[in-house]
Amino acid sequence: MTADGWTKAVRRQLGLGRVLALGGPRYGAWITEEAAAAVLRRATASMRGVALGPLRISLADPEQSYAPAVSPPPSALPPGPLRITADFLAAADPAAEPFPATAARLRTALATTATERLGLPVTEVDLRVSGLLDSDEVAVQPPEEPAAPQPTPPGDDEESRVAAAALSVPGVTHLTGALGGLGHAVHIDDAGPALPRRRVRVELAVTDEHRTLEVARKVRAAVRDALPDHPTVTVLITAVGIAAVD
Repeated sequence: MTADGWTKAVRRQLGLGRVLALGGPRYGAWITEEAAAAVLRRATASMRGVALGPLRISLADPEQSYAPAVSPPPSALPPGPLRITADFLAAADPAAEPFPATAARLRTALATTATERLGLPVTEVDLRVSGLLDSDEVAVQPPEEPAAPQPTPPGDDEESRVAAAALSVPGVTHLTGALGGLGHAVHIDDAGPALPRRRVRVELAVTDEHRTLEVARKVRAAVRDALPDHPTVTVLITAVGIAAVD
């Protein structure tokens, strides 16, 4: 199996879904679909008369995507407008609220959370009623399993300095390494003929107290300044709103 094939297999195994660009092509920040979907589900969990079902996030139009200015994580989608596609259950009594009104309410919540809370450039939300709730009640969302934090590497080597710089940014809870496999949260690629500057990728979890995109941008700046050659930095968010485990 090729390196790219192995990465895809690991990503599928961990259920991370697609890797989505935050902001525009110059932001250098990505988030896993799993992490983004968890935030969207939490934002809609308390809505009355609606229960969110299967949800996917993809490019709205691949022809409107852009080449990223910063090296993306393996198998990541290019930056561009995104579409949320989801099924939902609606209250069984349409007299209380017509289905189109319920869909509009859910659509607004999903779009607002994705753009304002995360920084995902969502331009379309496609919804489909897949069934009825027995009553106008809040569906119970399954509890999330906390992600195990990646310990900060000891010592004063470059990987440790990158980790310390990332963890110093408000809103970062811990390093993860979910996509890289084998618990590797910091990846440093040396410069060469085809790579004029070194590249660093950091995988981490953040709180839900700050806008995810802004945290990622501050991590990029902190990591870049932590190394003397100021490498190109890519940030991958793999969890949002999960606190570090002591």
